[in-house]
Amino acid sequence: MHIVEKTLSLLLLALVLTAPPASGQHYELVTLADGLQHPWSVVQLPDGDFLVSERPGRLLRIAAADGSIQAIQGGPETLTGGQGGYFDIALHPQFEHNALVYLAYARGKPGDNATTLHRARLRGDELFEGEDLLAVSPPKTTRQHYGGRLLFLEDATLLLSTGDGFDLREQAQSLDSELGKVLRVTDGGKPSPGNPFTHSGAERIWTLGHRNPQGLARDPATGTVYLHEHGPRGGDELNVLTAGNNYGWPAVTYGLDYSGAFVSPFQSLPGMTEPLHTWTPSIAPSGMTVYRGDAFPDWQGDLLVGALVPKEVRLLELQQGRIAAEKSLFREVGERIRDVRTGRDGLLYLLTDSEQGRLIQIRPAPATRAGAGEDTR
Repeated sequence: MHIVEKTLSLLLLALVLTAPPASGQHYELVTLADGLQHPWSVVQLPDGDFLVSERPGRLLRIAAADGSIQAIQGGPETLTGGQGGYFDIALHPQFEHNALVYLAYARGKPGDNATTLHRARLRGDELFEGEDLLAVSPPKTTRQHYGGRLLFLEDATLLLSTGDGFDLREQAQSLDSELGKVLRVTDGGKPSPGNPFTHSGAERIWTLGHRNPQGLARDPATGTVYLHEHGPRGGDELNVLTAGNNYGWPAVTYGLDYSGAFVSPFQSLPGMTEPLHTWTPSIAPSGMTVYRGDAFPDWQGDLLVGALVPKEVRLLELQQGRIAAEKSLFREVGERIRDVRTGRDGLLYLLTDSEQGRLIQIRPAPATRAGAGEDTR
């Protein structure tokens, strides 16, 4: 595997806004690494380094000290093409003691494949003791709509979002299928005790009625779990997840089919949970964080959502559980935003999605610094 190593002096390229002076959250954007091949997910390791997944089937370790990039060996073979490949990565809550890394990825053949949960231990630049914990059932016949986001909850159970398979959207409403769902499992991949549909034999299903969810985030201050998902033509959704709830797809939607035809005549129905927020036209949301760090006090408690189509981050101001305001951030990046995360250091990190993708750090800048970016809320 090709290994790219670049010095920090070549990589720390500050990108700045030319916003007029005003009161607001000043920031600057710094490129930590570039040349990434369609990066999908980033997590910060306890030592400050970064673990990044690339959709073509690679894991990378990016050094915080000098920006050097090292390939991680030992990952599973993945199905690429279409929307397949490596997706989200998550660290076990006790990672510092057990070194466990979780990866969602596409496994199988073009006409017979599944979103799969893999677990391994990370030692240096190598994964070992790797095993697949589960494969979403039934297998898909397409290479679209995998979902693939991961989120550990406070009780150390793990959520995995699954897509509807594109051509199989009716299965999102069926408890006989794990497509178009959020699954909740133990850290060993077994059904979590207390899941809402165990009486129906759907032991791993936590919520249903999703299209292609690619954002999961938990507010550490409140415990609220947020999910966003791609709509068809319009109708992207942000939802608050509650165990056992049905989020409606495809029986209800705010979007149209790509042909312009109605997917459903209904935007709401009894027994189906309304979204907290929708986007029409679509922004193609991907990646999300609830900001609870100390570096950006103006954004405390806000949601930040990556937006692939407008090539920006959408900041959603939350007040009493509702969206009070929405604004665009970091448009100066000028690239598709695949992931947005809060680091262990309280700074923000972005991944841009292209064959020359970047890992970007967002850090505070003094208000007096000429050319510093600015959120003029």
